[in-house]
Amino acid sequence: MRWQNQTLDADDGALPGLTRAGLVRTVRTPEFDGITFHEVLCKSALNKMPENSALPFRWTINPMRGCSHACRYCFARGSHEYLGLDAGRDFDAEIVVKTNVGAVLRRELARRSWQREAVALGTNTDPYQRAEGRYRLMPGIIRALTEARTPFSILTKGPLLRRDLPLLTEAARQVEISVAVSIAILDPDLHHSLEPGTPEPRARLELVRALAEAGFAVHVMAAPIIPCLTDSRAHLEALVAAIAEAGATSATAFPMHLRGPTRDWFLSWLAAEHPALMRRYRQLYARGGTVSPAYRTWLRERIDPLLTAYGLHRPQGTTTPRSPTPPAPDTQLALFG
Repeated sequence: MRWQNQTLDADDGALPGLTRAGLVRTVRTPEFDGITFHEVLCKSALNKMPENSALPFRWTINPMRGCSHACRYCFARGSHEYLGLDAGRDFDAEIVVKTNVGAVLRRELARRSWQREAVALGTNTDPYQRAEGRYRLMPGIIRALTEARTPFSILTKGPLLRRDLPLLTEAARQVEISVAVSIAILDPDLHHSLEPGTPEPRARLELVRALAEAGFAVHVMAAPIIPCLTDSRAHLEALVAAIAEAGATSATAFPMHLRGPTRDWFLSWLAAEHPALMRRYRQLYARGGTVSPAYRTWLRERIDPLLTAYGLHRPQGTTTPRSPTPPAPDTQLALFG
C-alpha cells in the first residue's frame, strides 16, 4: 500500500504542541508498525546554543524529534514533553518529521549574517534512524551545508549513513566533516533489551569500517556505560578491541546519565529486568541524574588504559560531536528544536 495513502488529517485531535510545531498531517503505515509520524513544516532548521553552553558546538540541526531507536537511557526523552507528548513510549513511537528542513536550512545558510560555524547533527535524536530511509532528509541537509561551505559533524547509530557515503566523501573535499558512530553494547540480549529499535552492534562496526575505508577519521561513542551491566573488564575490553579492529581512530566512554524523565523510564526497565540491581542504583544515583564521583573515577581508571592500549584516546581539538551531558533547562530548547 502506498505511503501517501496511509494518512490521517492533521486536525484529528492533534495535541497543541504539535499544532504549534507546524503539523501538516499524521501518517501511519504497516511498514512502520506501531509508529506514528507527524509531518511538520518547520520555521527554522538551525538551532543556536546559548553562549554559556559547555557543548563543543554552537549550532545543531534536528531533522526529527523522537526516535524509534527506543534506547531506554536516551537523555533526550524530555524533549517530547515540550510537544505535549510523554517521554516514554511517545518518544519511541510518535516521531515528528520536519519535512521541509532542507529547504529552510538552505535559506538560513544563504543569509549574509551566516558565519559558516560548525553545525552538529545527532545531538538530540538520530538523523539516520529508520524513518530517514523513507523521508530522505539528510541528502538535502548535507548538500545545503556543503554548498554553503559550512563544516559539520554527524553522530549516529544508523548504518543507513552508508547510503550517503558517496555524497559525504564528495562533500569532504570541500568542507570539514567529522563522523562518529555510537556503539556501547556488544551483548546481543542486552542490546535487544536496552536498545530495541537500533541496528545490531555488528552492523554499526561495519559502518565504522566503511567510513574508515572511505578515508574518514571515525570517532566512536562507546557510551553510555551502564553500571553493573556493561562495565565489566571483559565487556569493555571486547568493546574497545572491536572498535579498534573496525578502524576507528578514537573513542570516548563515560557513564550513563539519568536526568529528568529518563530516570524513571530507565529505572522501570531495570526493576522489571534486573530487580537485584535496584538497591545498587539507588546508591550510585543518590544525588540525582549523575552517577557518584567514586564510580566515575573507578570507571575512568578501568577504561582509560584500554583506550590507550588500543590507540583510541581522542585527539585534542576534534569537533566530532560527543554525547552531551543532559543540558540545563536554558539549553534544552536550542538542542531540541
